[in-house]
Amino acid sequence: MEAGFLQHGRFQALLDVLHGCGYRCIGPQVRDGAIVYDALSTCRELPQGVRDLQSAGSYRLERTSGLRYFGWANGLQALKPMVFAPEETLWRVQRADDGALRFSASRPSFANLAVIGVRACDLAALALLDRHFLGTAVADPCYAARRSGMFLVAVHCSDPSGSCFCASTGDGPQASGGFDLALSELDEGFIVETGSARGADTVAGLGLEPVTASQRDAAARQIDTARARQRRGLPSRDLRAALVSNPEHPRWEQVAQRCLACGNCTSVCPTCFCHAVCDSMELDGSAGAHARIWDSCFTAGHSQIHGLTVRPDTRTRYRQWLTHKLGSWHEQFGRSGCVGCGRCISWCPAGIDITEEAAAICSGSSDG
Repeated sequence: MEAGFLQHGRFQALLDVLHGCGYRCIGPQVRDGAIVYDALSTCRELPQGVRDLQSAGSYRLERTSGLRYFGWANGLQALKPMVFAPEETLWRVQRADDGALRFSASRPSFANLAVIGVRACDLAALALLDRHFLGTAVADPCYAARRSGMFLVAVHCSDPSGSCFCASTGDGPQASGGFDLALSELDEGFIVETGSARGADTVAGLGLEPVTASQRDAAARQIDTARARQRRGLPSRDLRAALVSNPEHPRWEQVAQRCLACGNCTSVCPTCFCHAVCDSMELDGSAGAHARIWDSCFTAGHSQIHGLTVRPDTRTRYRQWLTHKLGSWHEQFGRSGCVGCGRCISWCPAGIDITEEAAAICSGSSDG
């Protein structure tokens, strides 16, 4: 529900309220030439007057004369690292004096996070991660602990990058749900919407101004323009039949000749959740730990079973990733695993474009 209008000069008041509610604020900031999430104390740390220029295998930032905090599409991070840690200990074992082993679950405490600047595509990705980690009879306790303490402040996207294609997946540029607050940024400030009871409570004391008809119209035009500016797109939201029926398409070999199997695409993807486990032991055998770490279907070990590597080369690994992401996810989650954020395109060192590969395979084209 529309709550009111917050002037740009009063954005710090929102951060102060969130800090006062016990949240550790996390927001977008410029680090090493990229926009990343980091601890946020003041609005001066936000990437004001910054835009991102993205294309296949390319990402760079550019300063502008504008005053907007969120005039960019996305950085290399989504919400995934905040709920599904890249590495974490799941349990520990200690050898007692009598030689018996004592196992204990590792349940570290997590601070409540208020994440500022979440995009619509990343909210859609978070909903998929929720279904995987929380939507079963036994929820993942580490994920659940992090997720329960999150307060999400979305910003409707007004400036898509050249890699974005969320309009074709139905996941943006406007956030439709899953947030506590949502902001439409205009030059003079923000239209504030509430998406939860705690979101409404948070802005109740901010003294928001009424939203004018012209502000509302400007925000709507931004969304329409952002949607129209996207030039990439998937051929369909359900590519199961086309991908599964083309396991020997020559395009798989063509893309494998370019792919480095580096795993960049799976690392920056907001929905990839493959992991491996790693056991460590003290040299004297007195204690040990069992950890979970991010993995990728592009690694040789990911498909190794009893000495056999099921997917022995880059061709079969790329085929597994694309067919699973855009095809068989429908059987698991009722939709594709791609939310159109375009990160896998921008951060691929070989400049491989998932929309281009999907279109070629599903159309039957084998042109390189």
